[in-house]
Amino acid sequence: MSLRTVDVALEGRPYDVLIGDGALEEIGRANRLFPLGRAPVVADSAVWGLHGPRLSAALEAAGLVPLPIEIPSGEATKSYEGFQHVMESLLALDLERREALIAFGGGVTGDLAGFAASAMKRGQPFVQIPTTLLSQVDSSVGGKTGINSPRGKNLIGAFHQPSLVLADTGMLSTLPAREIRAGYAEIAKIAAARDAGFFRWLEENGPDVVALRPDAITEAVARSVALKAEIVAADEREAGVRALLNFGHTFAHAAEAEAGYGDALRHGEAVAWGLTAAARLAASLGKCSETDAMRIESHIRAAGLPARAEELPGGPYEPAALLDRMRGDKKASMGKLVFILPRRIGEAYIETGLSPDPVLGFLREEFARP
Repeated sequence: MSLRTVDVALEGRPYDVLIGDGALEEIGRANRLFPLGRAPVVADSAVWGLHGPRLSAALEAAGLVPLPIEIPSGEATKSYEGFQHVMESLLALDLERREALIAFGGGVTGDLAGFAASAMKRGQPFVQIPTTLLSQVDSSVGGKTGINSPRGKNLIGAFHQPSLVLADTGMLSTLPAREIRAGYAEIAKIAAARDAGFFRWLEENGPDVVALRPDAITEAVARSVALKAEIVAADEREAGVRALLNFGHTFAHAAEAEAGYGDALRHGEAVAWGLTAAARLAASLGKCSETDAMRIESHIRAAGLPARAEELPGGPYEPAALLDRMRGDKKASMGKLVFILPRRIGEAYIETGLSPDPVLGFLREEFARP
């Protein structure tokens, strides 16, 4: 099967996303980014154990020497301590600013390594090699990098675009089913936010995507990345339309913070509930039809993801505590909460005028269900 290529058409800084089984072996396309023949690799330790030999072989075939810097798996690694570890490891290599580094792992690795690249000598190039479905369809594209604070997720970070993304769908076969489903939530998110036709395609083909059927998974990743690339090219720094990519995330980030960023609640699981909660909130406000809200909920549930509060792992959750987390969300402004809500499937919008009281009432109803 041939690789698919999506161009992220940022003015003056375009880059390609290569998608499909075998994309990893295209690392030679990035040779110009490693002028001294050294290839530092910030790698999730579990990913390095599984796929490190393959990446090393691909780098060596391209005439490059792999220099792995392993980091622990899990969201807790996106921390001040994790950032310090990566920075000190890179500094010990005495890299020049023109030399790139490689992020090799899921969203945690990409966010942390990308943030390190943005800060290293005031900005070094980097290559994203995402190894989870969630990172292939979402976090590896668009240049959002950062770490978490105990006060909230991704509150410390920078916009720093990669120079190349290699989304090798063949590596997804080593992931647990739970991780595949968590990644699928981001595919459903962008379809529900931007493309009704893609959402209908997912309603028909979602099981094949989750089962990693080669044609289906490549199509789903490519369409998701193309939609995101279009938005990023129009609004790189989230001054407007890019905020639509946060559909479901105000709810999701609050739940993740309450769950402690551990294994109890995956990001994609939180997003799945966030999508359905946002749709139900929109319906309760008269902004979205009950029919569309139910379609989103039904699709999320059919994918084996949490669609209702009582299905959300990592609890218990207190509505007032979740609301406090939402007040600290990056999008909150002038005491108002900002949500991305659907008008209909395929058309999300930015709701900027919600005061905390009706949101608290909605959360209390959401978590009062038996």
